[in-house]
Amino acid sequence: MELGTFSVSLAVKDIEASKRFYEKLGFTPFAGDQSKNWLIMKNGDHAIGLFQGMFDKNILTFNPGWDSNAQKLASFTDVRDLQRQLKASGVNMTVEADEGSTGPASFMIADPDGNTILVDQHV
Repeated sequence: MELGTFSVSLAVKDIEASKRFYEKLGFTPFAGDQSKNWLIMKNGDHAIGLFQGMFDKNILTFNPGWDSNAQKLASFTDVRDLQRQLKASGVNMTVEADEGSTGPASFMIADPDGNTILVDQHV
């Protein structure tokens, strides 16, 4: 199962303090809008999202259809197909993608320890 590029979405209390901290680890701003309390930072192929006031806890994020630079892949497994595969294997959806739609969509699941996993297709 190809889930796309991976990042961790961090629920942060102070986006500026978090940005400065991750810059010390070699991360640089890549995308987002800090004035709207979200920022994506990269260090090589590693990405983290900083989100202030948007989530209660950290989220594991997969982006079908994107490479590690948020560029559209020539071929990928659509988020709705991934959702159908997971549901068929007994995974419960927290939030479901509309299977009648096309293009951007997302779904959410939780692992056995309650960690949220977001599969978020932007293309």
